[in-house]
Amino acid sequence: MRLGGRELVNFSSNDYLGLAWHPAVRAAYAEGGGAGSARLISGNRPAHDLLEAALADKLGRTVLLFSSGYHANLALLATVPEPGDLVVSDALNHASIIDGLRLSKARRVILPHDQPDQIPAGAALAVVEGLYSMDGDTPDLRRWTGDHWLAVDEAHALGAIGPGGRGVAAMQDVAPDFIVGTLGKALGVAGAFVAGPAALRELLISQGRAFIYTTGMPEPVALAALVAIRLADDERRERLAHNARRLREGLREVGARVLGAHHVVPIVTVERTMDVAARLLDAGIYAPGIRFPTVPRGQERVRFTVSSEHTVEQVDRCVDAVATALR
Repeated sequence: MRLGGRELVNFSSNDYLGLAWHPAVRAAYAEGGGAGSARLISGNRPAHDLLEAALADKLGRTVLLFSSGYHANLALLATVPEPGDLVVSDALNHASIIDGLRLSKARRVILPHDQPDQIPAGAALAVVEGLYSMDGDTPDLRRWTGDHWLAVDEAHALGAIGPGGRGVAAMQDVAPDFIVGTLGKALGVAGAFVAGPAALRELLISQGRAFIYTTGMPEPVALAALVAIRLADDERRERLAHNARRLREGLREVGARVLGAHHVVPIVTVERTMDVAARLLDAGIYAPGIRFPTVPRGQERVRFTVSSEHTVEQVDRCVDAVATALR
């Protein structure tokens, strides 16, 4: 990437499989046009139907497309719980989950991060993420199941983790009632979807305000996503996992406090965060510091995100730059 006229190695992108700049994905944007309307009026295109079918085939459940992950969570969580239902949300859940549950008018219980043993009796729904984007950790989803619905946001895992890239739930052999996935991270395009039983799709089409009252996904984006799904193969996922392991092991060897697992790699740097980030930038590594209130005080960090397209030399260069910055 280029920033201020400088060439930098980008360790802060969600393009985990390097598909955003793949020639075949970029070529797909040359076809089709804008939807021109909400899908329920005149904005539905064959590309939307093809993409939903491809995702449904991959996940084994019906799918409804949305313009963004924010829209998907708003529609799902503002529509499924009824006013007065008891819903449980992890304390580190994304803002779109928080806002969707607020709109539902359900009774909300916020649990400390990854503490499903505190789910109260009578809960109707529990909501958790598969891979947390600031801590890089994956909860044991089996502990989140019970006599309630389970919704899992697989935004940072879809395409990158699990059998066939189906996410953390598939990796752990858990079948959530509802899955939210994005197309703008490992698949490198834009938009999102909600997956679940056929009745859920019909409910969201008829009552999901974030679906009903917005223009449909541009057709070129849907066509590019179809190409990206075909390109997101095990070979890319294996390279991603190898790069993530190499970076994590290298950072630990130079004394960094590394959190989580997989391809989101935060190191806790506390009061030195912005200084470390600035020194990395001087060394040609782009990895911005993350400060309060995005993370709690005392947990300030520099967060690295890994791509399958990083070279071994780039990963090692990043480790060396961190070692120098920490010294």
